[in-house]
Amino acid sequence: MAPRGKSRKDRLDGFTLIELLVVIAIIAILAAILFPVFSQAREKARQAQCLSNSRNVAMALYQYTQDYDEKFPKHETP
Repeated sequence: MAPRGKSRKDRLDGFTLIELLVVIAIIAILAAILFPVFSQAREKARQAQCLSNSRNVAMALYQYTQDYDEKFPKHETP
């Protein structure tokens, strides 16, 4: 039996099973909410990268035509 004057919390050495299950449930709910947000952010990043790559190709073509008397590069099929 615990000494008098000590509260119930002072006698506990760890967490109860219910407390652990509640924490795990809260973490699972937060993860379920955040995963779609992360996938949307990843898709937006891919779109931004694609747009940047397209702009770089267009700028390279523009600079080429400026250097070579407004002529486009030849396209030869193998």
